[in-house]
Amino acid sequence: MAFERLCELLSEQFGVEPETITLETSFEEDLGADSLDLVEMMMALEEEFDVGEIGEKAARSIRTVGDVIDLIGAQDDE
Repeated sequence: MAFERLCELLSEQFGVEPETITLETSFEEDLGADSLDLVEMMMALEEEFDVGEIGEKAARSIRTVGDVIDLIGAQDDE
C-alpha cells in the first residue's frame, strides 16, 4: 500500500507514469529531481505517511524509492 501511494505522489510531482517507478528508481538520475524537488518530496512524505519530521541525515541518505519505503517502514516499527 505504501509503495503504491508513494508511486502516485511521485507521479504527480515528477510527471511520470506510476507504473514506471520501481524500488530502484533514483530520484536524481531517473526522475531528474533537484534539491528543491527533494525538499518538497520530503514535506509531502511527512504529511502523507505521518512519519514526523525527516531529519537532515535521513534525508541525505534517500537516493531511491526503496530508501523511502525503508524510511516509512522504520517509522512504522517505532
